[in-house]
Amino acid sequence: MELMVINQQKKIEWSPALEAVLRAVMQQAAELFELQADEVNVLLVDDVQIQELNRLYRGQDRPTDVLSFALQEAGENEPLYDMPEEERGLLGDIVISLETAWRQSQEYGHGLERETGFLAVHGLLHLLGYDHQDEEELNVMRKAEENILNAAGLGR
Repeated sequence: MELMVINQQKKIEWSPALEAVLRAVMQQAAELFELQADEVNVLLVDDVQIQELNRLYRGQDRPTDVLSFALQEAGENEPLYDMPEEERGLLGDIVISLETAWRQSQEYGHGLERETGFLAVHGLLHLLGYDHQDEEELNVMRKAEENILNAAGLGR
């Protein structure tokens, strides 16, 4: 999978180690879902930037941790990860607030690397058609997230 990571914020220190974590979790997801020819962009922003996007695209005037913008849509009962590879391409963009990720990492008692990795995987799963509108969907999504994070060495 092709991955472009763009850091547009200056509030949280961005390091090569953090980028390596993003690449590792996305590689694990790519292997699990056979996304070798697919592309994803990850944009790292601060709370002000993500709040603006959240307001514009979701009508919620508050910061959030992660937003996903899919460039391809599967049918109602056809998740994108089930589509033939030749029909896929640029999956979309994942926007992560590193400011919120840092706060959440402190709140949950784990490192910024795990939290950022989790948010990237969560965003990617949304691009692939996963959702969490009900308990059953949430459980399926959480299991996929944990499988990817464990494979990338970021398990609990």
